[in-house]
Amino acid sequence: MNLITKSERIFVAGHNGMAGKAICRSLIKKGYGNKELNGELIFENRKNLNLLDSSAVASWFEIKKPSVVILAAAKVGGIGANSSYPADFFLENIKIQTNVIESAYKSGVKRLLFLGSSCIYPKLCNQPISEDELLSGYLESTNDSYALAKIAGIKFCEGLRDQYGFDAITLMPTNLYGPGDNYTNNNSHVFAALIRRFYEAKIEKQKQVTCWGTGTPKREFLHVDDLGDATIFALENWQPNNVNSPKKANGKKLCHLNVGTGVDISIKELAESIATQIGFKGEIKWDISKPDGTPRKLLNIDRMKKLGWESKISLKNGIKDTCTLFKKNYLQNNLKLK
Repeated sequence: MNLITKSERIFVAGHNGMAGKAICRSLIKKGYGNKELNGELIFENRKNLNLLDSSAVASWFEIKKPSVVILAAAKVGGIGANSSYPADFFLENIKIQTNVIESAYKSGVKRLLFLGSSCIYPKLCNQPISEDELLSGYLESTNDSYALAKIAGIKFCEGLRDQYGFDAITLMPTNLYGPGDNYTNNNSHVFAALIRRFYEAKIEKQKQVTCWGTGTPKREFLHVDDLGDATIFALENWQPNNVNSPKKANGKKLCHLNVGTGVDISIKELAESIATQIGFKGEIKWDISKPDGTPRKLLNIDRMKKLGWESKISLKNGIKDTCTLFKKNYLQNNLKLK
């Protein structure tokens, strides 16, 4: 029996973001938001609801009274953006999380799912990274402000569950890619940045492309539509209080789960694969003066698999589909990005 029903009033905070859009697609695919069943999917743009404004958020929850909340709203960016604006990444994410989670609890929300990030784990920890590695070492300095904000959100959800019985769960997705990604220069993540860089190099007939770092770090990539499906699966099936739910290594209750593919790839291999798919035939150079970030980041997904969920979209097919979509929409994207 599912832990949520088709009659839920589901608020997706961050519905216009990459993850939020994928979650909405998955909700609709699974039949949520069907008005004939008294279901509803609730969305609000920033003009109508500023998640940074605690009073506005509290008032909104009292009026709208959603029964389920999915918190996918966040300030996100790549290494460059995180390094340049650490205070913004910390403060905005802390405010968004605190406002939504606290108001959800106080207004009697039935279930809340908070989306974290794999960057919460220490820079140098055991690989693949299990959920038990949280707070076991120092964070990667290039995005520690964002990571600390996400950790605070995880702990807030845990605290509300332990102290007040609030049914909040969190998922830690690995690096995302796919429809709705951010291709803006200096703000995009590595996957999107490489696609845009190689495509523009191709159409401008450049002979070489320079990428950041050494290319040796290894990363795991999850198609955002897989994350959307994992989110709905967790809401329907995962109750940390149940005796058979995944536990920490010490046997205690576990309230955050990793979501990934269990497979990683070096940035060099990723760049070569994207260049091939885009059709760029020039030289790829590496600027070793730029930071690499964490040497390797592969999630241990055993607990999520034990619950019954696995990713379905292979990286090979995901790269192909994402490059095809980018090329199709390039003119529109480029006009917006300039």
